[in-house]
Amino acid sequence: MKRVLLTGATGLVGQYLVRDLLQAGTRLVVVIRPHGGESGRQRLARILAHWERELGQPLARPVCLEGDLTQEGLGLNEEARNWVAQNCGSVLHNAASLTFVGADRAGEPWLSNFTGTCNLVEFCKAVGLRDFHHVSTAYVCGQRAGLVREQELDRGQEFRNDYEHSKCEAEKLVRSAPFLDRVTVYRPAIIVGDSRTGYTVSYHGLYTYLQFIWLFRQHLKLQPDGSMYEPMRINLTGDEPRNFVPVDWVSAVMARIFLNPELHGRTYHLAPKHCVTAREIEDVVSDYLNYSGPTFAGPDALKQGELNTLEKMFYAYVSRYQPYWAEEPRFDCTNTLAAVPDLPCPTIDRECMHRLIDFAIRDNWGRTGSIGGDVLQEIVKS
Repeated sequence: MKRVLLTGATGLVGQYLVRDLLQAGTRLVVVIRPHGGESGRQRLARILAHWERELGQPLARPVCLEGDLTQEGLGLNEEARNWVAQNCGSVLHNAASLTFVGADRAGEPWLSNFTGTCNLVEFCKAVGLRDFHHVSTAYVCGQRAGLVREQELDRGQEFRNDYEHSKCEAEKLVRSAPFLDRVTVYRPAIIVGDSRTGYTVSYHGLYTYLQFIWLFRQHLKLQPDGSMYEPMRINLTGDEPRNFVPVDWVSAVMARIFLNPELHGRTYHLAPKHCVTAREIEDVVSDYLNYSGPTFAGPDALKQGELNTLEKMFYAYVSRYQPYWAEEPRFDCTNTLAAVPDLPCPTIDRECMHRLIDFAIRDNWGRTGSIGGDVLQEIVKS
C-alpha cells in the first residue's frame, strides 16, 4: 500500500489524525516545518510521545519531511520530491491558519490557506499524486443563513473575515485542479477539545469566552461563599445554536472516510445533529464557575444605555467572534450520516463542558492565555 502524505500534523486535528491513522495501520508521511526552536522531527516526536503515554502502547513512526507549504515545492529538495513520487499515493491536506483578519494576501491567513494549498496542488501535479483529500471548513458558506448543503460552495456569499474567504478560495482551487482523479472535502464546524478528556492545543472561539470569565474571577474579590456577581448584558436571546464539534469525533469521522475508498469523491459536513444553545452554555459555565449577573437581553441590548466596565472589557476581548454570535447556519450532513451512521457526534453536554474547562485551566489556556495588560489593569482597578 502506498503511503499517505499528511499536512498540518502538528495542529489539533492533525495530531488526532496522526493517532487515528497510525492506529489503523496507515503508513504516514508528514511535512512539518521547524518552529519555536524545534525541528520538524522533534515536533513530531513530541506528538507521538503524548499519544503513546495516553494509549499505553507504541505507535509506528511516520516518515518526517522537513518542509514548508508556504514555499514553492513545499521547500523540499529534489531527493525528497522523488521519494514522495515513488512512495506516496494520496494526500490529506489538513494544514491551515486560523488567523481571522489579514487582507494582505502575502500574509496570514492567505499565505497558509490559499498560497500553501496552491503550492501543495502544484507539488501533487509534479509528483503524480492524484487522490486529494482536503480539510476545509463548514464556514466557507460565509454569511449565508438557513440550510447549507454539502454540495454547495460558491453562492455569491459574503464572508465574515479573511479566514472564511481564504478557505473558500482554497477549496475552489482544489476542486478546479484538472489532473486530480478525485477530491474528497471535509468541512468541520467549530472544533473544540476532546469530548472524553478535554484535551486541546487550540484556544479559539468558545475558549476565548471561557478564558475571560476564568481570568476575571482571578482578579476580583469574591463573595464569602466564593461566588461572583457582575451584571452584564449579553446581546443575544439565548436561543442561538452553536455548531460545536469535539476534535476526537472530527478525526474519527475523517479517518473512517479516508480509509474507505468507496466514500471518496464527496463533500462531508462535520457538524452536530443537535446544536447546543448560547443559554445552555451560559447556564453550565455560570454554575460551574460560580458566578451570576449576565443576562440575555436580545440583539439590541447594547443600544440600551452605556456599557458598564465589564461589558466594555468583555466585548473588546471577544470582538473577533462577534460576527458569529447572532445567527448560525444549519449544515446539511446527508453524506456524513450515510458514510458513518454508527459515529454520531457527541453532545456538548454539562459533563463534556466541564472537561473542556478543566483541561483548559490545567493547561493554563495553552500557556499563552492572558488578557492584555491594559484590560488586566482595568480588572484590577475595578
